[in-house]
Amino acid sequence: MREAIQQATVLAQDSLAQVPERHGWAVSSVQVTFGLTLAAEAGVILSKASAEASLEVTLTVERTDGAA
Repeated sequence: MREAIQQATVLAQDSLAQVPERHGWAVSSVQVTFGLTLAAEAGVILSKASAEASLEVTLTVERTDGAA
């Protein structure tokens, strides 16, 4: 799980670094929320396990000093 969070963090940082300022607007902050749900059921004959992951990214965009 730690490796998955690290990889997602690197992806978010790299993606944000590639977003250029446009028409006086720039990304000023990014918030990344990770979610992971694990479920398991055990029985005499059968067992079942599942996992669900989510990633939510929120960007804050603000006008820059060079904006008209």
